[in-house]
Amino acid sequence: MGDLELLLPGEAEVLVRGLRSFPLREMGSEGWNQQHENLEKLNMQAILDATVSQGEPIQELLVTHGKVPTLVEELIAVEMWKQKVFPVLCRVEDFKPPNTFPIYMVVHHEASIINLLETVFFHKEACESAEDTVLDLVDYCHRKLTLLVAQSGCGGPPEGEGSQDSNPMQELQKQAELMEFEIALKALSVLRYITDCVDRQWSVSQPPQLAHLKRIQCLHPVCWFLSPGKLQQFEGSRWHTVAPSEQQKLSKLDGQVWITLHNLLLSPEAQARYCLTSFAKGQLLKLRAFLTDTLLDQLPNLAHLQSFLAHLTLTETQPPKKDLVLEQIPEIWERLERENRGKWQAIAKHQLQHVFSPSEQDLRLQARRWAETYRLDVLEAVAPERPRCAYCSAEASKRCSRCQNEWYCCRECQVKHWEKHGKTCVLAAQGDRAK
Repeated sequence: MGDLELLLPGEAEVLVRGLRSFPLREMGSEGWNQQHENLEKLNMQAILDATVSQGEPIQELLVTHGKVPTLVEELIAVEMWKQKVFPVLCRVEDFKPPNTFPIYMVVHHEASIINLLETVFFHKEACESAEDTVLDLVDYCHRKLTLLVAQSGCGGPPEGEGSQDSNPMQELQKQAELMEFEIALKALSVLRYITDCVDRQWSVSQPPQLAHLKRIQCLHPVCWFLSPGKLQQFEGSRWHTVAPSEQQKLSKLDGQVWITLHNLLLSPEAQARYCLTSFAKGQLLKLRAFLTDTLLDQLPNLAHLQSFLAHLTLTETQPPKKDLVLEQIPEIWERLERENRGKWQAIAKHQLQHVFSPSEQDLRLQARRWAETYRLDVLEAVAPERPRCAYCSAEASKRCSRCQNEWYCCRECQVKHWEKHGKTCVLAAQGDRAK
């Protein structure tokens, strides 16, 4: 894997410097698609660099050229498109596109950006380079964590099996719902990296960003969706049944939650400004039941959190503080909503006519570009686990011989999945032949 390279250093710099924000109306357009492909290449290269530990030039380029705020704005813009415009597209009864992949690329754009941010925010310099947009990013994470809490109360994310009677747009809606859950988990990781920067962002040498800290402190209820004795855990983009002997083993997701709570509660700057109400105290003390000896063996730093909670039982609660006269608020979501309010139907109509109804020739050209972007050797290198069957999710060893994109555990699963995979398979194969 060490010799595997998707982008040369000069190419990566050109792609980073070209990143820009797009209006909601232009999402899915030719220029937007080109940037989406560039982001996918940057994303995969960043993962490759992080995997082989050979430095991370993508993160350095994003910081040097000041493009992290651009990524945050694009992230929130596509989130708004999915909430405001995508449902309008799905309600159009006579809209039957020959292929839904152009729409899927816009739906998937949010996952691409949050994945890239998760990779580069491991470095505190990337988090600091977000500047004021970190407040918008914190709010974004709050919305996604609220989704996690809501789904935990309903038993997890929606199931992936589709109905035989569903049309392509309904299938796309189901895929978008499943994607939302994975995006929320990525947002949790991003929030954890932001909390790693709390003491640096509010150091003596910089003016205190009280609005940022206050916003982050409102997020400690992420602990509410932790539950003991779990039977399943989400890891590697899939749900796995946890054997009784493994139920005390700390997963990556659980670890992110605990580290986030540790940062929020034990940072000296955060503690100095934290308002301990009776409700907050009651919720935090619930954590004591989860801090078992097995957990402390896996994350020894949580012993400090255990001591903090023990001391908290003797601490008097405080009335809500009202010492903030001026408060900075996130701007991107409000600005985008103000600029596009009342235009959702018009945006959807424009995209139906000019973006999401491509000709057969346009689809073939786009398929060729997709094939060049999503190189199989790179995808396999960055995959978090062994390939899974596209139909039954079992471990797979056979690949579709025509498009080489989907994996299956047996011939029977491939035949059953053909009705759903067929159109995409033919399109991808045409793109390969056109090279």
